[in-house]
Amino acid sequence: MTALKIFLDNQPSTPIFDSDSIPEVDRVSKITHKLEEVGVRFQQWQTIENLTSGVSQEEVLNAYQQEVKQLMDEEGYLTVDVVSLTSAHPQKAEFRQKFLDEHTHSEDEVRFFVDGKGLFSLHIDNQVFEVLCTRGDLISVPANTRHWFDMGENPHFTAIRFFNNPEGWVANFTGSDIAQHFSRLDS
Repeated sequence: MTALKIFLDNQPSTPIFDSDSIPEVDRVSKITHKLEEVGVRFQQWQTIENLTSGVSQEEVLNAYQQEVKQLMDEEGYLTVDVVSLTSAHPQKAEFRQKFLDEHTHSEDEVRFFVDGKGLFSLHIDNQVFEVLCTRGDLISVPANTRHWFDMGENPHFTAIRFFNNPEGWVANFTGSDIAQHFSRLDS
C-alpha cells in the first residue's frame, strides 16, 4: 500500500506526518497533496492485472502505450524504458547500493510502478519525504532534488522510466551520509 512519512532531516526516528494515520479512502489524495506542496508529481494510474514482474519491456510498453505517449507529449520526455528486478537477480545487491546514497539528477526522475514496490526518499529543504511507491503509482522527482531510492534486499518491482536525457539515468552524488540515517525498505 502506498505510504508517505515526513521527517525533519535531523530527526529520522520521529515522523512529523504519517499517512498510516489517515483513513484509507483519503490516503492517496492526502499523499498527492503533500507531495504537490513541494513540487513532486504523484499520481495513480489504472493498472493492468496480468502484468507482473518478469514480463518483457515490449509487453509493458505496449500495455501502457496511451499513458506513456500522453506523459511524453505533456512533459517532453525523449525516451522510456522498463526496469524489472526480482530477488533472483544476480546483481541485486550491487544495484541496490548504487541508488542508496543521496544524489540529484539534472532532469526529473520519473517512475511508474507497473508491479512491486520501492521506497523513494526526498530531501527537500530541511525535511525528508519517504514515499513508498507501489503498483499503480507514478512519481516525478523534480530535477536537482536530493533523494535516494531503496528497492530492498529482495527487490520485486517493474517500473517504466521516463528520460529527457538520451543517456538515461545519470546521478550527481552529494557526498552526504543522510540516507544512512533513514528507513530502508525492509525496515
